[in-house]
Amino acid sequence: MTRKIQILVIGHNENGSTPEAEKIAYDTGLEIAKSGAVLITGGLGGVMHAACHGAKDGGGLTVGIIPQNDPSFANEYCDIVIPTGIGLARDFLNALAGDGVIIVGGGSGTLSETCAAYMYKKPIAAIKNSGGIADRFADQYLDHRKNVKIVGVSSPKEAVKYILEKINAS
Repeated sequence: MTRKIQILVIGHNENGSTPEAEKIAYDTGLEIAKSGAVLITGGLGGVMHAACHGAKDGGGLTVGIIPQNDPSFANEYCDIVIPTGIGLARDFLNALAGDGVIIVGGGSGTLSETCAAYMYKKPIAAIKNSGGIADRFADQYLDHRKNVKIVGVSSPKEAVKYILEKINAS
């Protein structure tokens, strides 16, 4: 049996998220479900909630890796909840759980996850015009090591396609 591909979607929680970013995240979750991959998120609100909602509407499987020790903090669209109890350190778990990463907007927590994924050379796509970290780092490397380029894409469909191509090529 072959393991399913796992795609992490990261971005603002409800504090900082916008309706536009949430629509993009919903569509990203839907595209992940259509591809047959598993959606991984931080399991809370904002972009995470919207991506999980989209994946569930598309018949997909969702996993929420939450910072709390109580699974009830996860959003209602998480099929599997992993309550870590380790607070923000869970950002590294999120980055390592995904075979690839899609950034939708985002603030400092999103940047933390992006840096972790970058250090482990995970393929990363940033959806342009979704705000925050995605817009700031699209089509760039995070540092002089040039581990992986954060590829800017125009749509959720393009993001999922790029991530799947990179994963399948490796």
